[in-house]
Amino acid sequence: MDMTHDGPHPTPGTLASPGAEAPFLELLARGATVEAYEEPVPAAREAGACEAHLAALEHAKRLALRVRSELADRRRREAELSALFETAHDLAGPRDLDSVLQAIVQRARSLLGTDVAYLTLNDPARGDTFMRVTEGSVAARFQQLRLGMGEGLGGLVAQTARPYVTEDYFHDSRFQHTSVIDTGVQDEGLVAILGVPLMLGPHVIGVLFAADRRARVFERAQTALLGSFAALAAAAIESADLLDGTRAALSELEHAHEIIQDRSAVIERASDVHDRLAELVLRGGGVHDVAAAVSEVLDGSVEFIDTVPEAAAGALRSDGHAVRHGDDWIAAVAAGDQQLGGLVLRGHPALDPVDQRTFERAAMVTSLLLLARRSAGDAEQRVRGELLDDLLDARHRDPALLRRRADRLGARLDTPHVMLAAQPDAAPDASVDEEAAVRRRLWAAAAHLAATGHGLAATRDGGTVLLLPLADGDTAAGLARRTAVHLGAAVHEPVTVGASAPLHPLPAADAAPAAYTEARRCLDALRLLGRSGQGAAAEDFGFLGLLLAGPRDISGFVRRTIGPVLDYDRRRGTELVRTLDAYYAAGSSPARTKDTLHVHVNTVAQRLDRVARLLGDDWQSPARTLEIQLALRLHRLADALTG
Repeated sequence: MDMTHDGPHPTPGTLASPGAEAPFLELLARGATVEAYEEPVPAAREAGACEAHLAALEHAKRLALRVRSELADRRRREAELSALFETAHDLAGPRDLDSVLQAIVQRARSLLGTDVAYLTLNDPARGDTFMRVTEGSVAARFQQLRLGMGEGLGGLVAQTARPYVTEDYFHDSRFQHTSVIDTGVQDEGLVAILGVPLMLGPHVIGVLFAADRRARVFERAQTALLGSFAALAAAAIESADLLDGTRAALSELEHAHEIIQDRSAVIERASDVHDRLAELVLRGGGVHDVAAAVSEVLDGSVEFIDTVPEAAAGALRSDGHAVRHGDDWIAAVAAGDQQLGGLVLRGHPALDPVDQRTFERAAMVTSLLLLARRSAGDAEQRVRGELLDDLLDARHRDPALLRRRADRLGARLDTPHVMLAAQPDAAPDASVDEEAAVRRRLWAAAAHLAATGHGLAATRDGGTVLLLPLADGDTAAGLARRTAVHLGAAVHEPVTVGASAPLHPLPAADAAPAAYTEARRCLDALRLLGRSGQGAAAEDFGFLGLLLAGPRDISGFVRRTIGPVLDYDRRRGTELVRTLDAYYAAGSSPARTKDTLHVHVNTVAQRLDRVARLLGDDWQSPARTLEIQLALRLHRLADALTG
């Protein structure tokens, strides 16, 4: 991360000012807004801080804002790359060309967030370019466009073999406008257009476009991302051409049985590796799993390297295909212009064209897996996680705006909800990678549970926090227990879940953070009590629940503990509560209790039998005795305050 200073540097004495960075580190830790970073310096100035300390604070603020900006950019990139990973299943298996190109255009539109995406291909026979696939288009004339070679923005891209972008199509004079193209673009209402070339070797075979119906600036990262999809589209077209050529050769050379067998074996190997790669992507395999699968299919040794030898790097950048390097083959593992490494195939000096494309496809899948690993979980945070983060951190957000965002996600915040804090309990001897894998599985399971249960989920404090609706007749404790079982089964590890008391409608400014604090207390209490892997709310902990709950639910505790005795006295006019008070005051001695109450000892015994029937046979166990005595005292105190 570039931490180069900008602005005036603090003096040496300023840099040594203690604690200058602390407030900004705290703001970074809780994901505060940009405006919050302006508060520490005026506060310090108002408190009478010296100029050196104020300078140090200014310096720390600049650094913190830079770090915040870098983190925000990284989150955006990772969210986009995680969406790119979703295309791996579509592209890893053998499919017909039309469905592959349609999937590529759909994903490109989704990733860049544009109104329209489309792909044009050159037609050498007619000497023009035609619209092959569109996504998001509403104008029939636009979908049927055929363009002369060199016309429009696509002509500029094809001539230069470089990406081009226009923020305002109709006022851009860099390319040749024609009435046919302009009419089609006008019918579609497009304004900002980005086009990247589809390359087969040094030749441009078409153009992949992303366009908006409003003025827009496309960033470099978005251009690189669309370029990656253009490379996938070109590879799919080339694979389809190769497969068509293979089929034609087989039909023409049907009499040559040896050739048929050889070609069938090649195709079978390609299909086998495609199936294996698709399975690896779906079950979250790693780079070394891809290398092992390709090694078996191609009958060679395949390994991933972080750095491609310089002698092969130039050929990889210019050609895009696997290249020979001595007796080895090397395929680039890249995302756009970003080189992530390479795959090396050893022990296989001669490659069949299909085997070469299989090897190149393995390198492509490897790049997707590497990109997906970098973007774990952030895509979901941009939808459900962002809203929950705002409820927990941004206390001054407009409730109406939050409610509308929740409605779009299918989360109905006008009904009672429960905040749940979940933490995995990995094995004590688990490695760092194993713990990270458990956390990723927990996040995936929690995100799915939130999405299917009309709730919200986010990652926080090394675990996951959920906000789930509470069904009629359900309790926070019951929801916590079910959630612990559900997440534990999904993660294949024990998961401990603490729950807050129910939150009613859209949480007020401080309600959500307080509920999360309560849920965390319950989670920590479960672990301290040796109940890891279980779920509970404050009501499950008896009088300890008073300490765990946010607002102290004293009346609820009294009702849960001695409610049946209170109700019996009220209905029957009896004195069971008074008898219990006297019984505990007399050291649990019925003989001394009868003297205090001035009744026969049999009367005391009968009343205590009634208490046992109301509270349960274990009412005199040490734990229950402590809770009952505390509830009696709180009840007397409440009566004194209200009487």
